[in-house]
Amino acid sequence: MSYRDASRPAFVGVDADVSVDGGLEADVLVVDAAVDSLRALDPLVLSLLVLLVAGVVLGGWWAVRWFRRPPGAHLQRVLEEYDDVAVLMHPNPDPDAMACAMGVEAIADAVDTETTLQFSGEIRHQENRAFRTVLNLDLESIESSSELAADTVVLVDHNTPRGFTGAQNVEPVAVIDHHPGNGTGTRFTDVRTEYGAASTIFVEYLEELGAATGEDDGTGLELTPELATGLLYGIQSDTNHLTNGCSKAEFDAAAYLFDEIDEDLLERIANPQVSDDVLQVKATAITEKRVEGPFAVCDVGTISNVDAIPQAADELMHLEGVTAVVVYGENDGTIHLSGRSRDDRVHMGETLRHAVSDIPMANAGGHARMGGGQVSVDHMQGLGPSDGIGREEFEERLFSAMAGERS
Repeated sequence: MSYRDASRPAFVGVDADVSVDGGLEADVLVVDAAVDSLRALDPLVLSLLVLLVAGVVLGGWWAVRWFRRPPGAHLQRVLEEYDDVAVLMHPNPDPDAMACAMGVEAIADAVDTETTLQFSGEIRHQENRAFRTVLNLDLESIESSSELAADTVVLVDHNTPRGFTGAQNVEPVAVIDHHPGNGTGTRFTDVRTEYGAASTIFVEYLEELGAATGEDDGTGLELTPELATGLLYGIQSDTNHLTNGCSKAEFDAAAYLFDEIDEDLLERIANPQVSDDVLQVKATAITEKRVEGPFAVCDVGTISNVDAIPQAADELMHLEGVTAVVVYGENDGTIHLSGRSRDDRVHMGETLRHAVSDIPMANAGGHARMGGGQVSVDHMQGLGPSDGIGREEFEERLFSAMAGERS
């Protein structure tokens, strides 16, 4: 065998004796045959084939662009398709929910989509009332789905419509939230349970969309002092001033907002006057609490302002040696619960959910550090399939649940 033959590469499944020149000639014949086949096609068929290939390529390009688009741009594109939308906050909205609604309003306004900010329940907490008043928010209260301002609904700071007649029939087009749950939007869903506040998500949207600060640069989307202040306070209120349940995203969002906030507005929201009934509930929680080890529980009785319950829970968390608390009280036939925890062993949302799990029509849940729930008094007393339980037994359940006991 000559050197030329020895140096010729041989491949598995290919006869090494076949000449390279012969292989090239075969390839040329195949290409020529393919070209002849294309030429033989009817011009109309060939044109359609070219259009089909172009369509596939173009569609793939748009698909790649769509999936690479940041979430804020996705949401704005969805909002742009509608003339008007109803932005729905959870019942009895807090600063985080109201700030998120402000965020949707700003993003929608930049694409000429009208928004109506709506909620069920009441705004009673003095901090929440101050937020609404100081920032001059135009919010509408509803009691039925028929009062929704538009067929297109965006949910913020919760992921399942609730708190009004017909809520179960509402299918939101978009959901933006940080609470655990299975609710989704038909066009857009962004639920980040690792975040301490839903407002943080909207801060990221504004940054992604290049919101103008100071003087409007013509983009149509502006981070106004009112919006920046609202979003920062929304983050602060849901994270106990960046000390509870935070992720790095909360600190990044606060830094982004800092230069645009109005300190006077922020101070007015943060230091509202407190009503007498709230002080009374706090006093009851402090004097009537029951403490077992590191846990405290208090039944504050019948109340007129349910927003006093979480404030009383916050107050009890200042007790030395106490790491988890639950406060509950009755209003209009419903027992309202609020829990707080700084104990790594106590996931408060799961604690409350477990404590009411076998009571019909009861619901509870939340995050590791805070949670809430509602229980019908009638069902707690035995209406429906359960035998019912008394207040004393209910408190024992709460202590057992905080201690990690699962029956």
